[in-house]
Amino acid sequence: MHGVYAADQVRAAEAAMLATVPDGTLMRRAASGLAQHLAAYLGSTYGRRVVLLVGAGDNGGDALWAGTELRRRGAAVTALLLKPERAHAAGLAALRRARGRVLPVGPDTMDAARAAVEDADVVVDGIVGISGHGPLRDPAPLLVDTADTAGVPIVACDLPSGVDCDTGIADGPHVRAAFTVTFGCRKPVHALAAPLCGPVRLVDFGLGPFLDSHAPEPDAWVLDDADAGARWPVPGPADDKYSQGVVGIAAGSAAYPGAAVLAAGAAALATSGMVRFAGAAADEVRLHWPEIVATGDITDAGRTQAWAVGPGIGTGDTGRSVLETVLAREVPTCIDADGITLLARHDDLRDRIHGAPVVLTPHAGEFARIAGSVDDDHGGDRLAAARAAAAALGVTVLLKGNATVVADPDGRTLVDPAADAWAATAGSGDLLTGMIGALLAAGLDPWWAAGAGTLVHARAATLAARAHGLPPVPAPATAIQAAIPSAVRAVRAAAGAHR
Repeated sequence: MHGVYAADQVRAAEAAMLATVPDGTLMRRAASGLAQHLAAYLGSTYGRRVVLLVGAGDNGGDALWAGTELRRRGAAVTALLLKPERAHAAGLAALRRARGRVLPVGPDTMDAARAAVEDADVVVDGIVGISGHGPLRDPAPLLVDTADTAGVPIVACDLPSGVDCDTGIADGPHVRAAFTVTFGCRKPVHALAAPLCGPVRLVDFGLGPFLDSHAPEPDAWVLDDADAGARWPVPGPADDKYSQGVVGIAAGSAAYPGAAVLAAGAAALATSGMVRFAGAAADEVRLHWPEIVATGDITDAGRTQAWAVGPGIGTGDTGRSVLETVLAREVPTCIDADGITLLARHDDLRDRIHGAPVVLTPHAGEFARIAGSVDDDHGGDRLAAARAAAAALGVTVLLKGNATVVADPDGRTLVDPAADAWAATAGSGDLLTGMIGALLAAGLDPWWAAGAGTLVHARAATLAARAHGLPPVPAPATAIQAAIPSAVRAVRAAAGAHR
């Protein structure tokens, strides 16, 4: 697990560090790390063509100093100055001393600038840094588009320019990086806009102690496979089916039994000790999963340590009755789909979950019903939206998306930056509901259950897409369900747990 730090946190820590080191030290360290990663990417620097897109300020300075180092290693380096009058003076002077080419970009030089980009082996994005907001401004979009059209890889310096550091929003022209070299620590953009960043390489120049002093908690956390694997429940020598956790599933209907089969099966495959199903789709659940104890009425369900409720139960009186019965059990609960819509419609139900060990798992539309639009009410800031909803509702909120955000009422937040979008298929959310229910029954607190469940769910989707070789192809929810044990095995292996 690693933290991601917002721009304000980074600036405060860097200011404190700058007071303890000679001028230029941080930039030279950052640039040296950038140059090393570029050299490793190129394989050999001698004779390779490197183009720097240099904006104003320190981000452009990082690119200029890195270009200087590459020039000294034999690379042909061209700096395209997008804001010539505001280019970093010391970095520019160093590149000129190293006999790098410098070209101010304007109407008279645009053709030459584009030709340099088209002829490059790699382009370095030093346009804007963590303080940048909004889309790229002229002349940068044309040069970035030239690189993309020519198939020239762009390496981002700290973050892809045109993508917001704290929100990952890319509203207009922006860079899509082959990979990103970031400095001091990772930022929210690297998790929230992972597809635009590519793989992220961290240059550690000693900022950690200053972050600890000025930002004791990161803006958000990113879990890794080992985190999920270390907490994933597995039976020990003294366990039985009850001690491992009994989860109840209330999902689906007679007309639409798929949600029931998917959610209940996912709970069973997520190593739940026992699964009880309650609902009109009981016969279908028994047919597909004979190990699940299924009953047609929720009032007949036995004792459980947790419940997962909502997918396919309907939003009328029957669905409301099911949700009321589950909430009356007063055990940890995962609520999804129709359950969220019912909460949005009925203040009394919403009041009952406040402060309870509950996980809500809305997609954007469901989130808008219960907490307001992420875009209209929160300017697209998914971290802020999830935190505000968790605080207002008094529960853990899991806001689904390519970058899924999990927030606790106390503000603790994590992001799962899915490596791909293979989980974006009908029924996939039902699987996640069952998995989180199983983890809640095993005793994980809601934040960890939501985070670990999300990560393993995404791994299962990737495994399902790759099951028949490469390139991967979309897989239905049933294939993702079947891949859950392999995904659990993978994260447990990452944690070094082979029991």
